[in-house]
Amino acid sequence: MRNGVKAAVIGGVCVTLLGGAGYGLYNVASALNGDDGPGGSAAVRTGPPSGSEVKETTGAFFTAWEKGDAAGAAAYTNFPEAAQELLSAYGGTAHIGGIRITPGRATGDTVPFTVKATVSYAGVSRPLSYRSELTVVRGETSHRALVDWQPSVVHPRLRKGDTLTTGDSAAPEIEAVDRDGKVLTRVTYPSLGPILDELRRRYGDKTGGRPGVELVIRHQAAADGSQVADTPLLTLAKGKPGKLPTTLSASAQAAAEKAVLKYPESSVVAVKPSTGEILAVANNRDDGFDAALLGERAPGSTMKIISAATLIDNGLTTANGPAPCPPSAVWQSQTFQNLKGLVPDEHATLADSFARSCNTAFVKFADEVKVDSLTREAEDRFGLGRNNWQIGVPTFDGRVPASGGPDTAANLIGQGQVQMSPLTMASVTATAKTGSFHQPLIVPLKLDDREPARARGLSPATAQQLRAMMNRTARSGTAAGVMAGMGGDIGAKTGSAEVDGETRSDSWFSGYRDDVAAAAMVQDGGHGIDAAGPIVASVLRNAG
Repeated sequence: MRNGVKAAVIGGVCVTLLGGAGYGLYNVASALNGDDGPGGSAAVRTGPPSGSEVKETTGAFFTAWEKGDAAGAAAYTNFPEAAQELLSAYGGTAHIGGIRITPGRATGDTVPFTVKATVSYAGVSRPLSYRSELTVVRGETSHRALVDWQPSVVHPRLRKGDTLTTGDSAAPEIEAVDRDGKVLTRVTYPSLGPILDELRRRYGDKTGGRPGVELVIRHQAAADGSQVADTPLLTLAKGKPGKLPTTLSASAQAAAEKAVLKYPESSVVAVKPSTGEILAVANNRDDGFDAALLGERAPGSTMKIISAATLIDNGLTTANGPAPCPPSAVWQSQTFQNLKGLVPDEHATLADSFARSCNTAFVKFADEVKVDSLTREAEDRFGLGRNNWQIGVPTFDGRVPASGGPDTAANLIGQGQVQMSPLTMASVTATAKTGSFHQPLIVPLKLDDREPARARGLSPATAQQLRAMMNRTARSGTAAGVMAGMGGDIGAKTGSAEVDGETRSDSWFSGYRDDVAAAAMVQDGGHGIDAAGPIVASVLRNAG
């Protein structure tokens, strides 16, 4: 269910305090008169701000910010109302004072800086230190050099709609532990930060803990109106954390964290097929978004796991039945192609076309499937698309709409209107492995008596055929290079998904080894074996 710049260093960072000195003071009256001075007779400036303009504007902005003059600082930005609101909260509800800003060396129109300040609340004070940056742009109408306003200017973890506040914690801290009792922290496992925040919001008051006093980022509500967990930045007075059990595995999480670091904009999820328990969630993204659980992207050919099950369950073919792979296929005036280099095979079976990831073989069945066949298979057999998963934190549960026209064919190969996340594809892989749908979990159901989502799962015959096809793909098909040398009961499916406006496809890969299933997605990562495949293989090899 639904509910950037990388994290700043919070704490005692030692820096040399220069404040706004070295930037000089900027004449406010001149700034507000379009840089023309008192007479306003100078020519209107155009083009990127000059080095001197960058220096003067940032100096004036920093000076006003240091003084707690929210309106004055906001006047040097291109969105003064939004800037004033957040800067007012900085010194107001957040109780941050004693501000000293140290600018770094400018790179063109971008200036990095360090903030040192003090947070004071109810007689308790704590130092706050972090780094951020800003960019100076030319005002579209004023032609002044202005700070390009982003909430991240004030703190790198702030996003649109966020604010800062200091006070009693909304919920007690938690000490989250993995399935073996090992403590899980955001320091050791950075990807778990947003998840731990949400678990604290939901379950902090159920673990016997006691709230403390904190500076937090308070986020705006999600698109569906649901509350989003605060992000703690600084603890002024410690509370008492309560212990919270999770389904996570410290070893699997460590493997996932390490694997995603090799590929920008990557996400991976690992689950236990026999139970649906989530073993690991990891992201490596500049925007900090939890795409592993909440991402909505076309899954490419990993979708063929569901499509193959649809064809089998609707009696259209079998693993050893016909599924010819022509050079191209046309459906309602749209021509579909295979990946470059794939040799056509008019005598291919479904297992052949699945292992080689032949798009045209699946598209050719668009004449025979009903508009809603894929949708019903995804919902009834794999538990997708009903927006009813209760894993313990917000998720996107997949979308497989009954869309007609060219999308009937495109959906079969994971394009069109189909949307998935690494979590949903890990669950699909787990269902194919066991034949049973187990809704993923990250905390035990008994913690709050949640009712899990349910689905029929697969017939033994369909599950056996899917396992055989996925095993063949891992042993001798498109996934063989990535899965080479891996022992145990293995299976896999590669995928790449074209995205409008992007030059490279998203890289997708899902696979299983014994009782671990994993799926990964790397935006702009290329083919499935290029990026997502090595991530999944690394997790499967090291999750134990």
